[in-house]
Amino acid sequence: MPVNLTPPAKAQLLPVAGVFLGVTEANIKRENRKDLLVMQLSEGARVAGVFTQNRFCAAPVIVAREHLAQPDGIRALVVNTGNANAGTGEQGMQDARTTCAALAGLLDCKASQILPFSTGVIMEPLPVGKIAAGLTGCVANMRTDNWHDAAHAIMTTDIVAKAISKQVTINGVTLTITGIAKGSGMIHPNMATMLGYIATDAAVAQPLLQRMVTEAANRSFNCITVDGDTSTNDALMLIATGQAALPEIRDEGSAEFAALQAAVSEAAIYLAQAIVRDGEGATKFITVQVEGGKNEAECKQIGYAIARSPLVKTAFFASDPNLGRILAAIGYAGVADLDVDVLKLYLDDVLVAENGGRAASYREEDGQRVMQQSDITIRVVLGRGAAKATLWTCDFSYDYVKINASYRS
Repeated sequence: MPVNLTPPAKAQLLPVAGVFLGVTEANIKRENRKDLLVMQLSEGARVAGVFTQNRFCAAPVIVAREHLAQPDGIRALVVNTGNANAGTGEQGMQDARTTCAALAGLLDCKASQILPFSTGVIMEPLPVGKIAAGLTGCVANMRTDNWHDAAHAIMTTDIVAKAISKQVTINGVTLTITGIAKGSGMIHPNMATMLGYIATDAAVAQPLLQRMVTEAANRSFNCITVDGDTSTNDALMLIATGQAALPEIRDEGSAEFAALQAAVSEAAIYLAQAIVRDGEGATKFITVQVEGGKNEAECKQIGYAIARSPLVKTAFFASDPNLGRILAAIGYAGVADLDVDVLKLYLDDVLVAENGGRAASYREEDGQRVMQQSDITIRVVLGRGAAKATLWTCDFSYDYVKINASYRS
């Protein structure tokens, strides 16, 4: 089960003025489950996004990038689960475009104003007929208060839906931010490694909206790893409908931009951590803090070496304080001039290593006590500067292998 993660309550997910959501069961992979989502946007809404850096990116990623670059604005997003439409060649491109055209016909807009997204099995033909047929049900089901169903409709191997709402008051105007995400396996940062959609009723100039979503991704989804695999379909989209009374945010140095950026990033961090807590088979949620580095890049480099190590992750699953595995990961991270004699390693409040080896004060029972917890912090103090980075990961359990061994069945 997910690690200290509760399902979102429908009543806590706030509508965002200018966003209408429709969900249906299109039977894309399995029957009797929500698997198709349409998000219709009001005229004038702005959309920005970041996408996977995987060179084998999926057809919908390519089409979405193209459509975002056109000048007419975006009127809707369509998301299907059960099929990634990745590794599908030219036919996959045609199917993504066909999906956009079908929805555009229902919404009376251009196909280029639709952003397509897919998630699921790779190298399988997209059942575009089922999707086109399901779009009618989505459009008929459009509501502003449909975020709860939307969060469920984008799930694949997720056990718990992931959604958050928050409000922030800027210059006396209350702004709403609501977001959903999916992800559980094939999670490693190279943009985001998941699908995520965050909307606000604020008005934000397009260049600033792009900076905002990039910064939010860097502080959240680019700080997580479950298994070290970067997906072909990742995307994080930020929607600003401009329906609130606050004047458009146009200055990156303004207090208004900073306040909205902080709120969007907080929502993104919650969703990113929820993905790790729902990591396939996860039983432990692990925070990796690396501090005292020369720069953030080397802190992340060391942090990821720890966070994606199968030996570290399996030790945490077993609650076995075989903590030399952490030292080994630090050592092979690739920071050539690292002085291990000044480095300190902590497990929560327990000093584990210093002066190049086991700390004199360390006791096995102290490590055992911490590793029994479901939430654990690994803290590495490098002693070579002021930079720091925080990452989030989970353990590897038997269930991770079972889930991924039978993913297509």
